[in-house]
Amino acid sequence: MKKMISLAAMFAALSYASPASAELNIGGDASVRFRNTSDTGSQTIDNNAWYYRINLRAAADLGDGYFFKALVTDDTDQAGGWRSVTYGNVEAYPLQISQLYFGHNSSCDHYAIGRIPLGSVNNPIFDLAFYPTQPLDLPVNTINLDRIYAANYGHKVGEGQLNATIAVLDDNSKGNALGSGDGLFNDGYALISSYKFNVGNVTLDPQVAYVLTKADVWQQTITGTSGVPLHYGFRPVTFGTNIAVPVGGIKWTASAFYTRGSGTTPVGALTPGAVAGAATNYFGDLFRIKGEYGPFLAWYDHNSTTDKSTAVRQEYTNNFIWAQYKISVHESAKGTVSIIPTLRYLSSKSDSAGVHNPDNTRLRSELIATVTF
Repeated sequence: MKKMISLAAMFAALSYASPASAELNIGGDASVRFRNTSDTGSQTIDNNAWYYRINLRAAADLGDGYFFKALVTDDTDQAGGWRSVTYGNVEAYPLQISQLYFGHNSSCDHYAIGRIPLGSVNNPIFDLAFYPTQPLDLPVNTINLDRIYAANYGHKVGEGQLNATIAVLDDNSKGNALGSGDGLFNDGYALISSYKFNVGNVTLDPQVAYVLTKADVWQQTITGTSGVPLHYGFRPVTFGTNIAVPVGGIKWTASAFYTRGSGTTPVGALTPGAVAGAATNYFGDLFRIKGEYGPFLAWYDHNSTTDKSTAVRQEYTNNFIWAQYKISVHESAKGTVSIIPTLRYLSSKSDSAGVHNPDNTRLRSELIATVTF
């Protein structure tokens, strides 16, 4: 709480700085959430799941199109900023800077650099690229807090907007040892590009995300392990498109993406420089259909992925449904108060070397109360 008060005081002091300083606008949102979870895979039911979250946003207009933005929230755990109530522990909410970036906007182009937001909730390419065997239930937004360290540039080309982003996936340079070399460029880098344009009232947004160099973090997400990569040299590519069209007052969005990664498995010790073994690969797809009608929002995701990056061939089939209804309690120029009932349903199936594993389903019902300011 002391950290929160000190941070709010700092923002307030900056916002009342001298006229020569940039104008700093402070806003954000605070939420409390009740969640009921039923998981048939582990036979567990959680009837007491209370959470809370705060997002503090700062934005400064530096003049002539230059800007600075930041997001402060709980960046400690891989929980999307949500903190649960735990008996016996101090009810503290640690605040960290989750996003911090600056850049420039003009009528024909824009750029930004820093820890920038991804917008992964409305763009499933990132979930498939980061979590190819389990891309559903918004893992990038929850685990990675929907941000990445990157430099982005966009330019108006013809009737559309061309965007290119160079992202740093890990800062893990290992020098020029035999079998791992690349020096500085042994860090993990990815190129993300898109071209968004309209054809009548239809919006098309084709995209591609390509890992340019070796990135251990990708191997960890593929195998589900943490801290010890099992493969080196994977450079996956993910591509597809989002298509949005309004029909009868409903905004429909269809998404289709495909991912594929190839590399080699080291022989012997799992360390950089190990002798490369047999070539391995994985490939998968994700399809989404989403509808928005006033306060109602729902979408359905389907994913199938085959992972041959280990000795045992794994096949995954996942389905996910999200549905919510926003009830506005108060709206004004100063802020809003809303209540959002939400349902989330996940069904996961997998086969190991042709042998079917036990199915898992998870149903979450949530009630979220949010105030924006």
